[in-house]
Amino acid sequence: MNTKNERMGRILMDPPGTHWQQGLRAGLVCAVLALTGWITGCAPLSGESRWQRADALATQARWHPQRIVTAPFVLRAYVPQQRVRADTLTVYIEGDGLAWLSPTEISADPTPRTPVALQMALRHPNAAAAYLARPCQYVAAADAQHCDPRFWTSARFAPEVVQATDQALTTLMQDVGARQLVLVGYSGGGAVAALVAARRKDVLRLVTVAGNLDHAAWTRWHKVTPLSGSLNPANEWERLRDVPQIHLAGALDTVVPPPLTQAYVDRYPAGQRPQLRVLPGQDHSCCWANAWPVLAAQVLPPPD
Repeated sequence: MNTKNERMGRILMDPPGTHWQQGLRAGLVCAVLALTGWITGCAPLSGESRWQRADALATQARWHPQRIVTAPFVLRAYVPQQRVRADTLTVYIEGDGLAWLSPTEISADPTPRTPVALQMALRHPNAAAAYLARPCQYVAAADAQHCDPRFWTSARFAPEVVQATDQALTTLMQDVGARQLVLVGYSGGGAVAALVAARRKDVLRLVTVAGNLDHAAWTRWHKVTPLSGSLNPANEWERLRDVPQIHLAGALDTVVPPPLTQAYVDRYPAGQRPQLRVLPGQDHSCCWANAWPVLAAQVLPPPD
C-alpha cells in the first residue's frame, strides 16, 4: 500500500516538516532538513514533551486543560481559568497534528508539535473562548481505546470525528451558558469546523485559517491518494450557505494554496459566497498566531 501518492500525502497537511522529525535520529540530518525548510527546529518530540509544551503555553496565559468524554473519543480542551458566563462562545479547533513520523511511518500520537490553533486561542481578545484538540491529540493511554490511526490519516474527517467534536462543543457551551458559537478552525481543523457548522443551528460565524475545505480538490492538486473515509466540507455547501463565513488564506501557503479556498468559495451562488481574504506574507503555519490579535478584531463578531 506504500504507493508514491500515499507517501506524498503523508507530509502535506500540517505545517511543513511536522511529519519528519521523530523518525530522524541524527542531528546532522535534522540540521540539513532545517536548512532546506522542511522543519523549523529539532526540539524533542515525544508525546509527553508536546503535552508539556501545550500545558506550559496554557498555564502562562492562565488557561487549564479540560477532559471531555464523547462518543467514541475522549477529547482534550483548554479553557481560561477564570471563565465567564457568555451568550457567545468562540472555540478554536486544532489542525491535523503529527500524523506521520516519516513518509512511511504513521505516528502513534498525533498531538501537534506546534499547536497553532492553541496559540491563536490564547490570544483571543476576551475570556469567552475555548480550544478543542482533535481526536487522539493529548490523550493518555487509558483514554485512547478508540484511537485507530485512520482517524488522523485517511479518515481524519470521518463522521465519528465530526460527531465527537459536535458533542464536545455542546459541553463547552453548557459550561458557560452560551447559546451560540463562533468556530475558528486551523488547517484540517477548518474542515472539522465547517462539517460541524453544517450540522448545527447555533453557529454565529465560521472562520477558517489555512483551512482544508475541499480535501478532494486538495488531493488532486497535490496528486496524492484521496482521503477515503472522510467527509468533505465542499459537499456541504448547501447546508452552509446560511452560515456567515470568513476564510483566511496565506498568499505563500503551498500546503493549502489560495486557489483551493477560492474554488470552495466559488461553489456558492453569486451573492451568497463566503468572504475570502488572502494575506500577503503568510504561509501555512507562519505567522497566524502572531497576527491573530489584529486579525481577530477584523474577523470575529464583537464580544457580548
